[in-house]
Amino acid sequence: MRLDVETALLPGGWASNVRITVVDGLVADVEIGVDGSGGRRRRVAIPGLVNLHSHAFQRSLAGLVETRGTGVDSFWTWREAMYRFLDAMTADDIEAITAFAFMEMLEAGFTRVGEFHYVHHGRDGRPFAAIGETSQRVAAAAAETRIALTLLPVFYAHSTFGGVAPDHGQRRFISDLDAFARIVEGAEHAVSALVDANVGLAPHSLRAVTPEELAAVVEMAGDRPIHIHVAEQVKEVEDCIAWSGQRPVAWLLDNAPVDRRWCLIHATHMTGDETEALARTGAVAGFCPLTEASLGDGIANVVEWVGYGGAFGVGTDSNILIGAAEELRQLEYGQRLRRRERNILSGPDHGSTGRFLFDAACRGGAEALGSAVPDIAVGQPADLVILDCDHPTLTGRNGDRILDAWIFAGRGVISDVYRRGRAVVADGRHVGRPAIEGRYRQTLERLLRM
Repeated sequence: MRLDVETALLPGGWASNVRITVVDGLVADVEIGVDGSGGRRRRVAIPGLVNLHSHAFQRSLAGLVETRGTGVDSFWTWREAMYRFLDAMTADDIEAITAFAFMEMLEAGFTRVGEFHYVHHGRDGRPFAAIGETSQRVAAAAAETRIALTLLPVFYAHSTFGGVAPDHGQRRFISDLDAFARIVEGAEHAVSALVDANVGLAPHSLRAVTPEELAAVVEMAGDRPIHIHVAEQVKEVEDCIAWSGQRPVAWLLDNAPVDRRWCLIHATHMTGDETEALARTGAVAGFCPLTEASLGDGIANVVEWVGYGGAFGVGTDSNILIGAAEELRQLEYGQRLRRRERNILSGPDHGSTGRFLFDAACRGGAEALGSAVPDIAVGQPADLVILDCDHPTLTGRNGDRILDAWIFAGRGVISDVYRRGRAVVADGRHVGRPAIEGRYRQTLERLLRM
């Protein structure tokens, strides 16, 4: 494949009149200053972004929990609604919903996803005949949509701190260490036929594992990515203090070998000392701004995190609204609301806010998922997002102003997406959308009748 674009964001910066040659899914050559007369030129090529944290099945819940209950609505009341909705899902349902979510991610500019995968068992809580049944369904959705997948099977054993027995609503997640080892084997088998796929391990949270179980999962992970929810909710912090005398991040730093393998999802409620100490470990913070806003989690101290040299990426988490630009925009807007200033996350050189957010999310997301940093460079997978220069939002924009316009003012700006050089999105729509959307509609209609 040969692709001519007017502008491309290359590792060395923006370049004009670029020809990208792809062989066997990899970038084989990048030429600058090419006369591409006769070709479609009014396009911008940027690397695909990384979505480091997703619970794909929760896409089906979007818009269904926006009615206030009799008490105070919070993350905890939302969680109970999620459990009830999940009760009705079959393995077929999970595959259909996951494919729809993965399709939307590609349409939004994400070309790799980290699927934090914790629905391991059937509706009655008993294991499927094949321990990796739902891992196979997630992998099938990735194969159909062609998104690059990092599968993160989750170890989940308890309902709260101190090894308390799990709730009924958690029955589809629960395993002991021996069963979890088989779940990981099932996940590895499920992704073995996928291109660019890998597996990490995810102890769900400090409330869902005991210290001994956490140590065992970390040992099981070896050099693979390790992801964990931490300090998402004030109640979680209070419960952790009641259990251990420490806040969750402080406990992790004192009791676990946190390093560059780790991605701490949310990290919303950290003290200044915790922020500095965690940043110095090299771990990645996985911010999910739209979900954190939707669930009323709070606003993380991202400015301080970045100031200490902390790496970060973004995730879509509950997938209430899937958008790469939207997550980056909300990350910045949360800091603006918190500090009552503008252009907060513009980097140490005080340049383009959009460019800083984009570059940081590419680097941090790739590190968190154990994958190569997205780049349009020889030898890299040809994962390309094409922005339409003729879109009104990009009128007169050049260089970093293109990213600023897409992230802060764009809607419908993405025209095409290539995954390993193959067009998966054309004119803004995934090439498999009719079939994937049809199955999703049928699935939701059945679930909503139950």
